[in-house]
Amino acid sequence: MPTSVILGTGAYAPSKVLTNEHLEKMVATNGPWIVSRTGIRERRIAAEGEATSDLAAAAALRALEFAKVEADKIDLIIVCTVTGDTPTPSCAAFVQAKIGATNAFAFDVSAACAGSLYGLVIADQFIRNGTVKRALVIGAETLSRVVDWTNRETCVLFGDAAGAILLGRSDEDYRGLLASKLRTDGSMTKILGIYGGGSRRPFSEEMLSDNGHKIKMRGREVYKVATRLLPEAVREALALAGLQVADVTHVVAHQANLRIIESAMETLGIPLEKCWINIDRYGNTSSASMPITLDEANRAGKLKKGDVVAMMAIGAGMTWGSAIWRW
Repeated sequence: MPTSVILGTGAYAPSKVLTNEHLEKMVATNGPWIVSRTGIRERRIAAEGEATSDLAAAAALRALEFAKVEADKIDLIIVCTVTGDTPTPSCAAFVQAKIGATNAFAFDVSAACAGSLYGLVIADQFIRNGTVKRALVIGAETLSRVVDWTNRETCVLFGDAAGAILLGRSDEDYRGLLASKLRTDGSMTKILGIYGGGSRRPFSEEMLSDNGHKIKMRGREVYKVATRLLPEAVREALALAGLQVADVTHVVAHQANLRIIESAMETLGIPLEKCWINIDRYGNTSSASMPITLDEANRAGKLKKGDVVAMMAIGAGMTWGSAIWRW
């Protein structure tokens, strides 16, 4: 049976840097507190007129360049985002046109910070069943557009960026995506989300006046849930792959909060040095986080053939999961 292997990775972050010192002038907070609670020192902000599809297309082209694959050789594009250019058409449709992937069908996946993980598993199924040979999975967000810049509990957390992963078909059954575990618990929808602007609470003057179209989060509850569920998901995926925690060479984690990552790694018994950390430079970029992290580790030469890479992510929904790869 064919498997999915990673052919190339790419990332893009806007040029504007918003530091903790900048935020001190915007809202009642301070840099040392932000670092101690989150690990974040700065984040990137999209330029005026720069949309999510622009970030996504830039990351996609870098992944294609890395893999030396032309855009018209792509069969599928999945854009994972909660901040698409428009409600419809999909962000993926805009990206398809921008990169010239004329032979690809394209759609979006909305699974918040776990979006890229969901997208990779979906793309893997298309590859395994022979429908496509190459699939481009992109996580891209312009969260600065949905952040309440007067709320110091949330505005310090999020940034804009995009990451892309190009998957291809392989007959080497010992490589590629070995196993995955995706989970959702809809009873926790109230602890993190954007609750205005949809069919339940359409746009109105009242909704806009109380920032209903901005991110709302119960931080303590999210922390408790994430630190419990992420290690569970990794262990479940490893078991499906027939592997042990000791077999893991690298961890690619959603960069939500440094303390969450540290807790999950400690619970798993995996040294923190095995997890690539970049939250200090980008903040929480939601679905873009994991592919950016993978791209940095990949381009730094950290990932060697045969390495076992464990991915883990959790986001609003709550949606979470893990995927185990043999590089």
